[in-house]
Amino acid sequence: MIEFKDVSVRRDGRELFAGASFQLHPGQKVGLTGNNGTGKSTLFALLLTQMGAGDTEVTLDKGEVSIPDSWQVAHMAQEVGASSQTAIDYVLSGDEQWYEINAALNDLSAVSDEQIGVLHQQFDEIDGYRTPTKAAQIMAGLGFKTSQHELPVEGFSGGWRMRLNLAKTLMSRADLMLLDEPTNHLDLDAILWLETWINAFTGLVIVISHDQAFLDATVGHILHVEQQKITLYTGNYQQFIRTRHERMAQQQQAFEKQQATRAHLDDFIRRFRAKASKAKQAQSRIKQLERMAELSPMMADNPFSFRFYEPANMSSPLIEMTQADIGYSDTPLLYNASVQVTPDTRLGLLGMNGAGKSTLIKALVGELKILSGTYRVSDTLKLGYFNQHQMDALDAAATPLQMLRRLAGKTSDADLRSFLGSFDFRGDRIDTPSKLFSGGERARLTLALIVWQRPNVLVLDEPTNHLDLQMRQALTIALQGFQGAVVLVSHDRELIANVCDELYLVHDGRIDEFDGDIGDYGKWLAEKRKQENSADKNTSKKKSKKESKKFVSRETDNSLLNSAASTTALKVKTAQPALSKDEQRKLAAEQRKLTAPIRREIENTEKTLAKIDKQLITLEEKLADTDLYEESRKADLLKLLDEQSALQQQHSDNEEKLLSSMTTLEEMEAGFD
Repeated sequence: MIEFKDVSVRRDGRELFAGASFQLHPGQKVGLTGNNGTGKSTLFALLLTQMGAGDTEVTLDKGEVSIPDSWQVAHMAQEVGASSQTAIDYVLSGDEQWYEINAALNDLSAVSDEQIGVLHQQFDEIDGYRTPTKAAQIMAGLGFKTSQHELPVEGFSGGWRMRLNLAKTLMSRADLMLLDEPTNHLDLDAILWLETWINAFTGLVIVISHDQAFLDATVGHILHVEQQKITLYTGNYQQFIRTRHERMAQQQQAFEKQQATRAHLDDFIRRFRAKASKAKQAQSRIKQLERMAELSPMMADNPFSFRFYEPANMSSPLIEMTQADIGYSDTPLLYNASVQVTPDTRLGLLGMNGAGKSTLIKALVGELKILSGTYRVSDTLKLGYFNQHQMDALDAAATPLQMLRRLAGKTSDADLRSFLGSFDFRGDRIDTPSKLFSGGERARLTLALIVWQRPNVLVLDEPTNHLDLQMRQALTIALQGFQGAVVLVSHDRELIANVCDELYLVHDGRIDEFDGDIGDYGKWLAEKRKQENSADKNTSKKKSKKESKKFVSRETDNSLLNSAASTTALKVKTAQPALSKDEQRKLAAEQRKLTAPIRREIENTEKTLAKIDKQLITLEEKLADTDLYEESRKADLLKLLDEQSALQQQHSDNEEKLLSSMTTLEEMEAGFD
């Protein structure tokens, strides 16, 4: 078990927690919660330091941390560097023991015959023959297609690299698993799969997450950091909230009683301190006050208190799309889509990763022109559109007050500061350039700028990705009171359940009304996974005749292991082809010819993305020039920011196009088998 005894930790001169004492046991699933800046990541870093792992060293100011020497730890880092290593290799490297043995078995030039037998025994003991299958299952659960397994890590976007990093972490044979915001870059189907995986894991899991539904489904204990104290609660997140509120109510009562006692003592001291006959009693009361333990009042639990303003103008419908084909480069991803947005619309979009939810969103807001059909918007439409690109397009050099001032006209600074305070931008943060903000702060600022403009339609694409639990709660309450239309894509089930009253399913190129609630959607996903797993098994049987040169197979002829020539024998035996070699060559040539156009399209798109990346790097270097932010160069700054925004949009469009092309190629190749 892990045991903390009276642990105190400081970082950068600030005490994060003191006197922490608790025990965690194998098999427990623990949610680590607390406001931003309270020390959750520091607690992870402390555990890693104690186990001789991690990049950041954290030392104890006081106390003792006890962890079994034999325990192994796996930690999900927050950044993944570019690498030429293939995705499947990167994931498999998470199982260090398997990876080392497999590498040795695939290069036997420096291994004796006796060592070969030992290696194979070790490989069998760790069930190494099934490890590649386990890696493939984890990748599938997190949304990766089989065709992406051999792509280099550097070819994936930042969000997909984080998924690879999570997959690598899950591959570890760890006793302790530390997961820091594992759901941030996942869609709903991947989150549901991850819940199942965590519940089946036999070791100790500690997870930091702002997804309440995810915590409720996975953890049985909550480790809460608050006011420099760490408290261990039994139960999931909902049970923790109830228990904590009960404790806070009791604390508030004790505080109020103490304050009344203090007031009485203060009054006595003030009235009788100067009287000789009462001096002794007054001194006694002073000492009593000094001995009295200081209790904290129940703090206002949520620093966010914003609301959406009532829209100025409304008409119906506000957005109307009828029988529309939607896609890229004249290639539809969605067919015959019909969506109507009226003032009463509360629409949640569901669908598996890559189904086209974001593509539909872009068409609804007019970013992506439809290929056919009709698209109309009302003259009264005032759109509030939130997505990752809006966050990235914030003026890096401007402060929240400066950005809001650009929208606010003659509104006083006092009113603007009050408004920003409702999004917890207070004190120095109001006057801090946004380039210094965390992802959560940029998301809050983007939402604040949207709220100020009084939209009548809110289109929100994953608005909670960087938000903590308190901000998610505030956003949910604000959306419930919003008097306009809402179209929402989110992996936050609590948000969808509390805001949306109708659900549409994006699947297989279609958009249909979903008959059920968010819980029914989880069941639908589980059924789809069963069907896909069954199809994968059939495909695997068809492909079993193909030679695998990367992983050791149980089908290896063990009788050859005593020979020095066995190096070339550790491969899957190739089944005898039904066709002659000449016929095979002709068939392969024909298949290459059929897939050549889509392969060229993929290659060209990858080149375009590489070119855009270089242009974005050049722009970022220009934007780093401090002289650019002088008032005299405002026009130059705005021009560069416009260029940056346009390039970011082109990058997003080309990523969508690449994904579509790769899916098409995969389907074509599957049809050849």
